[in-house]
Amino acid sequence: MNLELKIDDKIKNIELIEESENSIKIKVDNKIYELDATKTSSNIYSLIYKNKSYNLEFAKKDKNYTIHYKNQAFDYKIIDAQDKYNANRQGGAEEDSNVISTPMPGTIVKIMVKVGDEVKEDDIIIIVEAMKMQSEYKASGDKTVKKILVKEGDNITGEQPLVILE
Repeated sequence: MNLELKIDDKIKNIELIEESENSIKIKVDNKIYELDATKTSSNIYSLIYKNKSYNLEFAKKDKNYTIHYKNQAFDYKIIDAQDKYNANRQGGAEEDSNVISTPMPGTIVKIMVKVGDEVKEDDIIIIVEAMKMQSEYKASGDKTVKKILVKEGDNITGEQPLVILE
């Protein structure tokens, strides 16, 4: 699994390399970290890195998160495929938030909805793989699935409409 996080004005690429019951190995940009990780409550994690313990509290609002550590707070945002797509389209034609499409060619991995489903903002609608990375495309608001124009396993072109919401 790959993620991009925006912390202040910096973008960090994070890749989950390996995960077991209480340990994870991640790559942040080009540096690998091996962590012991335990979830101690619904939003608190205990991490051990190089024999040093860190207790982190996570708070979420939309796609924005805050990590609290001791008396410090760190804000970050997960940059998903929809954010990248929107950023690429800025300055161009007005985006139709009822049409889900992808900026590059790929393969439909999973369709998470059916025609007629009611979806909430940030619900995952479809998962597309492009350049060996899977991207989740989400609803931009509370909507209804009007039409699904592809099926799982389909190869798609860039800018091709995939799902229509209303």
